[in-house]
Amino acid sequence: MRVRRRRRRNLTRVYILAVILVVIVTGVVAANWFGSQEVAENIETQSGIQKSDNYLHIMVMGVDRRNDDAGRSDTLMAVTVNKDAGTAQILSLPRDTRVQIEGNGYDKINHAYAYGGHKLTRKTVEKLLGVPMDYYVLVDIQAFERIIDALDGVDINVEKRMYYEDPWDDDGGLVIDLYPGMQHMDGKKAIQYVRFRDGEGDIGRIARQQHFMQAVMEKMLSPSVVPKLPKLMEEIQSAVETDMPLTEMVSLAQLLPSIREHGMISEMVPGSPAYLEDISYWLPDIMKLRQLVASQMNTELADSALESAQVLVKEYEASLPKGITVMAEKSDTAQTKSSKSASEEGDKESKTETKAKVAKASGPEGISVFIINDSGINGAAARMADKLRAKGFNVTGVDTGRKSDRAHTIIVTDSSNTDWFYGMPFACTIMDGGEPNEAVIYIGRDYE
Repeated sequence: MRVRRRRRRNLTRVYILAVILVVIVTGVVAANWFGSQEVAENIETQSGIQKSDNYLHIMVMGVDRRNDDAGRSDTLMAVTVNKDAGTAQILSLPRDTRVQIEGNGYDKINHAYAYGGHKLTRKTVEKLLGVPMDYYVLVDIQAFERIIDALDGVDINVEKRMYYEDPWDDDGGLVIDLYPGMQHMDGKKAIQYVRFRDGEGDIGRIARQQHFMQAVMEKMLSPSVVPKLPKLMEEIQSAVETDMPLTEMVSLAQLLPSIREHGMISEMVPGSPAYLEDISYWLPDIMKLRQLVASQMNTELADSALESAQVLVKEYEASLPKGITVMAEKSDTAQTKSSKSASEEGDKESKTETKAKVAKASGPEGISVFIINDSGINGAAARMADKLRAKGFNVTGVDTGRKSDRAHTIIVTDSSNTDWFYGMPFACTIMDGGEPNEAVIYIGRDYE
């Protein structure tokens, strides 16, 4: 009998994980605080921000684990939950965000996981945001495809034409071929949607992550999921790690309908893109970030919090290395909000978006270009960025690719942009893909 009871309790725990943690992974989290922890009604954090026990903060990581190293936190979010109102907000932290990592100086925030796992990542996030994280949720992104397939796929309204082909990709070849409009995606197609790179770089990638989250939430709250739970539980049990107690999971389950009804606001850390050599960074606007964190808890920064933020801003600005290039200011990032009504009108919106035409760029200044160095030539992306900016192109970022032996340089852009890329001072092939005002350049060894 004891064995049966223990097994039943374990199954209950896994069941709740299946229902709740997939939603947490996709950023849809809520909690109704009760259980073993007792805190004051209001506490002042080390940063001076007033934190009420009506709010819960959960750090969510998608980790790309590899056989030869600890991996990186490829996706990082902080979820703020208003337990009384039954609402949740997501703050996405770009993986290139330049932060101070304890014991490792300034580096990209996704490197914190490689240096010290989820504990060091948690410390880093808490210092940047100025508030403590109550729980963490870690998901192995290698299980991403299996989890989506266990859900029997999701419906996603693809916002634009997405095409890219790379037969030399490390995973044995990559083909992304998606058309605009509402469509059903299995795990493989969903990976294509999330991985697609456009001229907006990490900003566009985060927007697609948030769009994907909304699609998974809709699927998780549908009755069709019930018969799929056994397979879903199996996949999640092997892919998810968390310190969230069972009582909190139960509370989350009770508040999910309210989250869906109220809608969920998704935002990104305000800041600006920058690069140094071939290393891309996102430089956070610390003052605006702290104000955003406070507003998520319906409060304002007290004098002590403002002073703390100002000190941190000065330290951060003094730490910037010589030669770093800051690109177009993008401090005021747009909000996105998911809601039940928005979902119900998905088909209508899909038709409208499909018919809408993106205005053709009237010159290179209207084309956003993201550069990825796959050549192995040090500094090639930075040098190309300087050349393109001199020609008037809007370079939104540079990055070092997953490979270093691409033979030929490729420009992926809409055919309407072709004229603006003729006469480049380097050998290249232009591939059709993306929007009229976007381009991604993959540098090969023939660049220099």
